[in-house]
Amino acid sequence: MIQTAQKYAIGNAHGKLILVGEHSVVYGMPAIALPFPLLEVASAVEGSYEQIMFISEYYEGPLSGIPKKLQGIATCIYETLEYLNQPAKGLLIRLHSSIPIGRGLGSSAAIAIAIVKSLFAYYGQKAKPKELMSLVHTAEKFAHGNPSGIDMAAAFSQFPIWFQKGKTESLQIGGPLFLVVADTGNFSDTHGAVSSVRDKVLAEPEMTQKALNMLGAITLEAREALYDGDMKLLGELFNSAQSGLIDLGVSNGDINRLIDVARKAGALGAKLTGAGRGGCIIALAHNLANAKAIAKSLMKAGALNTWYFSVES
Repeated sequence: MIQTAQKYAIGNAHGKLILVGEHSVVYGMPAIALPFPLLEVASAVEGSYEQIMFISEYYEGPLSGIPKKLQGIATCIYETLEYLNQPAKGLLIRLHSSIPIGRGLGSSAAIAIAIVKSLFAYYGQKAKPKELMSLVHTAEKFAHGNPSGIDMAAAFSQFPIWFQKGKTESLQIGGPLFLVVADTGNFSDTHGAVSSVRDKVLAEPEMTQKALNMLGAITLEAREALYDGDMKLLGELFNSAQSGLIDLGVSNGDINRLIDVARKAGALGAKLTGAGRGGCIIALAHNLANAKAIAKSLMKAGALNTWYFSVES
């Protein structure tokens, strides 16, 4: 049965950051992630004529003509409409996102969450968490091939999370986190980075497994450091994790250079965040004043953009 639609509806979502556990999470180990509230997505749905029209900074036109790199969004829209038992026509979907694409900040998951929420709202429904996750997973498969699910979980959560495949729980922290994020300006190909690690597992199993195990162990230590509010130890774990990510081959010169700048500017620790091979770095600061100084140094060093904020206990 087709329901009467509201004239206008909006869905929102925020970005995400992986604190520790990149890549090892794909192999069943834990990871720690948190919402990135400074970056958001809004999807607005209203009635239109005939086909579905899609307007965004990435593409404007009929949904049927959307570029291949955005095909996950189109599939997510079609599957959501089918789930809602609604026709795939007569809609105008406007997307506005401040989350840069391909930077490891959860853009694809946040976009999909916002779109699904807006379509449910347009047809007078509210998506249950399981429904939302199932439909968003469709878009994530296009973006990442075989996603761990951490991007969806973190973009959906309002709190730091402990994530292991099939299990997500809120994480307690014993003191405020002061974080700086810097964009290298280079696209991070998550699918390619994950595939490169998989190839490395096959080509150099012993060395690669050792690096993955180390990242898993660091994540366990980081959980304790967060719980105890031991930011000095957490910073050291950031640095150790970065060494493991270098061993996996997912860091590069631009990432390493900005990490070095952050450390010299007084960061307790710094590492890449996300898949690597481009994208962003994350640095742990002593306080907000230190975070601001680190961000300023990173911009001077050529970062495309920086953000700094605190996560309260």
